[in-house]
Amino acid sequence: MELCVALDLPSEAENLALAESLKNYNIWMKVGFRAYIRDGKSFIEALKAINPDFKIFLDLKLYDIPHTMADAAEEITKLGIDMFNIHASAGSVAMKTVMERLDSYKNRPLVLAVTALTSFDEAGFQRVYEKSINEKAEQFAKMSYENGLDGVVCSTFESRAIKNATSKQFLTLCPGIRPFGEDAGDQQRVATLELAAKEGVDYPVVGRPIYKDAAPQAKVEKILKVISTF
Repeated sequence: MELCVALDLPSEAENLALAESLKNYNIWMKVGFRAYIRDGKSFIEALKAINPDFKIFLDLKLYDIPHTMADAAEEITKLGIDMFNIHASAGSVAMKTVMERLDSYKNRPLVLAVTALTSFDEAGFQRVYEKSINEKAEQFAKMSYENGLDGVVCSTFESRAIKNATSKQFLTLCPGIRPFGEDAGDQQRVATLELAAKEGVDYPVVGRPIYKDAAPQAKVEKILKVISTF
């Protein structure tokens, strides 16, 4: 299990200050829509300058026609990041096209597919997808696995079933982690670190519980200490 910290603060300066406070830890940093649209490639370069061993997850959730997604995936790969994601609901052809495009890159980033956003509750998800979260997440995961992706983004509650349906080595990255039972915020399907470990989560993503803490470095230290016991 490897910690991924969500850099979701309102400004580049705040995000870089958080990263600076965590520079002694070789952890994952999640760069999402707001940060990347606002701060761009230079923000990723600034993170690497703080700690070259930070691993960068670019969380843009690509969703378009297959070749447009593949074009974007290739440009993302050129940024030198370590992981990015696409939407599984873009379908098999899109997945296959993206992976084929990246085939020539010797050190391509990990590619994950988003199954069901953790902001969905069961009723809201079924109104969109007309299937249960568990059923659709597993279906999306199988599709991702069959088309050569490295793993999926899902909630902790789908992680074990997804690995059972694909492979123990098929990665699960799970947002909505509240390490010690903190407030759920706008997430619906949240889990503790203990539950994430039990369900085989590879990358727990923690945002608010770290950056809203008065002592984020101490909070990360505590999280890493717990992770080391699993």
